Amino acid sequence: MNGLSTSITGRAMNKGLLSVEAINIRDFSHDKHQSVDDYPYGGGAGMVMQAAPVVESYEYICQKTKKKPRCIYLSPQGKTFHQRMAEEFSKEEDLVFLCGHYEGVDERALEMIVTDEVSIGDYVLTGGELPAMVMIDAISRLLPGVLNNEESAVTESFGLDGLLEYPQYSRPEDFRGRKVPEVLMSGHHANIAKWRKEQAIFRTKEKRPDLYEKYLLNNRTKT
Repeated sequence: MNGLSTSITGRAMNKGLLSVEAINIRDFSHDKHQSVDDYPYGGGAGMVMQAAPVVESYEYICQKTKKKPRCIYLSPQGKTFHQRMAEEFSKEEDLVFLCGHYEGVDERALEMIVTDEVSIGDYVLTGGELPAMVMIDAISRLLPGVLNNEESAVTESFGLDGLLEYPQYSRPEDFRGRKVPEVLMSGHHANIAKWRKEQAIFRTKEKRPDLYEKYLLNNRTKT
């Protein structure tokens, strides 16, 4: 989890706004070699993470937190992670991320402790650590005080009615003949807001027609 100790998440941890602790499932192994995997019943390739070390590591966390925290299993079979899911998870005081390896985790452990099964995309990775880091990054930036500008979490992509973010510009006003749109320098806040909404709609329609269709459907429902 070293990648979380830099940039925004790193600063948030240093400020005490969030904490991340890695639990080594091998510490709960019943084997002198600290094995946590075994051959699958019924045959087949690969190994399966055993139920006991997984469940007992979660029970250890329950003892520390004095409750049963929401447990997210990172799996290509789960629901695809999205911004609304990040917003939902950000309201939890504690979250547990179960990172699978090998051919997966014994189904009995999943039945006993997992509350959410989540995927970050339709592809297979060697383990759940990278997906967990992606989710932690997305969730943590929604916590109060993590971003210097609280408005950023609202106006960026997927925050404006599910639309992509509008184009952004900075100095200079003219870069190799490409100029900043005049409306952004007008100081007219209503016109700027209107332009940004129009650009967000246009950009979403061009780049993510799937999101654009959802936007249209939601707006039809509201009316």
